[in-house]
Amino acid sequence: MTLHPTDLDPAPVLGDRMDAVLRRQRDRESSARTYARSFPVVPVRAHGMTIEGADGRRYLDCLSGAGTLALGHNHPVVVEAIRRTLDSGAPLHVLDLATPEKDEFTEALFATLPPAFADHARVHFCGPAGTDAVEAALKLMQTATGRRGLLAFTGAYHGMTAGALAATGSVAVKEPVAGIAADVTRLPYPYSYRCPFGVGGEWGAELSAAYTERLLDDPSGGVVPPAAMILEAVQGEGGAVAAPDSWLRQMRRITAERGIPLIVDEVQTGVGRTGAFWAVEHSGVIPDAMVLSKAIGGSLPLAVVVYHEDYDGWRPGAHTGTFRGNTLAMAAGTATLRYVARERLAERAAAVGALMAARLDGLRGELPAIGDVRGRGLMIGVELVDPEGEPDSCGARPPAPRKAAEVRAACLDRGLIVELGGRHDSTVRLLPPLIITDEQAETVLDRLADAIAEVTAARLTGPRA
Repeated sequence: MTLHPTDLDPAPVLGDRMDAVLRRQRDRESSARTYARSFPVVPVRAHGMTIEGADGRRYLDCLSGAGTLALGHNHPVVVEAIRRTLDSGAPLHVLDLATPEKDEFTEALFATLPPAFADHARVHFCGPAGTDAVEAALKLMQTATGRRGLLAFTGAYHGMTAGALAATGSVAVKEPVAGIAADVTRLPYPYSYRCPFGVGGEWGAELSAAYTERLLDDPSGGVVPPAAMILEAVQGEGGAVAAPDSWLRQMRRITAERGIPLIVDEVQTGVGRTGAFWAVEHSGVIPDAMVLSKAIGGSLPLAVVVYHEDYDGWRPGAHTGTFRGNTLAMAAGTATLRYVARERLAERAAAVGALMAARLDGLRGELPAIGDVRGRGLMIGVELVDPEGEPDSCGARPPAPRKAAEVRAACLDRGLIVELGGRHDSTVRLLPPLIITDEQAETVLDRLADAIAEVTAARLTGPRA
């Protein structure tokens, strides 16, 4: 893809200075930095799906800001919206005051929501990250119900602040924080390949629903009536694990019958990524609240919680924050939401994602290290396994996290940026922008398949050179 330097033209960073930039980052930033460890790249320009590094190398970006860049880097409609707002003299920071930009964004957002939800919805603008929107949703439901507990799922990821971290499934990030999940009841998420019940398929999902219902109704089950249930229709950081639509409908029925508000976290699944504008639309579920961030800001920080008006029991200032009025993000978000809807990019994501997943699934015979291919739309996971390992009761081979890390590095060598997730970080995740072309999709798959083949061959013949 042709790069347009005028879209992003910082002071040039010479290739021979790249190592110095990376070294200073290592020396000065906290040890909690993540993506910088996996991708020793200094980006200086980006357009569409392509990133150019300081060394002149170009990469196809299949991470897309962890799903933030629905339209890729520096899309013309986003850049134009930002420039137009800057040129207009609009205030860039106004706390939560009413502005034309906020009004336009709210109109554009509500136009994308399921009508049955939008007709009775309120929106709260949060701090500029999805994790704060999760905190707001939890606080909202605690206020409305007068309860404290929370129902959350294995494999979940909801953020890194206290409440969101409590709802998150990963043990590693929670272990150092004492008492973080005291009020959370963990429920089994349907994960066919590594089924928590050891059966897989539709039966595993049915058991998950049955377990949830019986646990909540058991007077000796230990679960105090909770303030809410929170779930992802497709678990992103959890390894692109998509819940069956029938299971989601069961969760809606179970919560509705027991007066438990249902919160759906659409931070990564929203704005067309799964093949519908919002992932809940596949199942027809109408939640009580939706948590939205990432792509809604058109690449700039923005997060909201949208919820049924019946839960709007907050007092003024009940959940606030200095940076809730990001005018540029609202303008960029409005342009993105309208473009995705107008160009039918959700349908495009469904079609391209299905083709990519089918080709990857077809490689399993040729590349036995591919244990499972799953996801929805342009949210795809390729779980890598030890093909020589003993299968479990569902036929799943042992995860191969070291192999996955080597594949990620081999992809980078080939000019492809992918990230890992899922159990043991053994799943290669593909989150390309919705504007990916057919040619780019084929190139991504070629490079990924070649990387897996190389790593597999190296494992058979000895260490990589």
